[in-house]
Amino acid sequence: MNAVLVIGRILFALIFINSGIMHLTKTEAMAGYATYKKVPAAKLAVIVTGLMILIGGLYVALGIYADLGALLIAIFLIPTAFMMHAFWKETDPATKGNEKVAFLKDISMAGAALVIFVMVGAGANFGPSITSTFFNF
Repeated sequence: MNAVLVIGRILFALIFINSGIMHLTKTEAMAGYATYKKVPAAKLAVIVTGLMILIGGLYVALGIYADLGALLIAIFLIPTAFMMHAFWKETDPATKGNEKVAFLKDISMAGAALVIFVMVGAGANFGPSITSTFFNF
């Protein structure tokens, strides 16, 4: 079962590791889109959130304070869902549909991250880890 837990952690974390790298290597393009979505201090927000999700993803995948990593991911995802994917503001049906899918993806993954945060913090088996928990419930 430990192998399945590690595979699951890696699969969950891959999108955040990849996205974090993209935030940090394509900062200008992402800051432009964040500006369009009216994110304050867009370039700084892209850099900070890129670091959050890159570190969060690596922590979850590697089992280095996985609870802290999951919390960083959830803290990123919840405001991002509302700021970047406000489907209820869209009038074009295709755009509205795409934004709704992205919103629901972010919210569902935030839920999964919060489950990881609580379970790891409570001492649940999360597979082989490099460190113990950051938080202790």
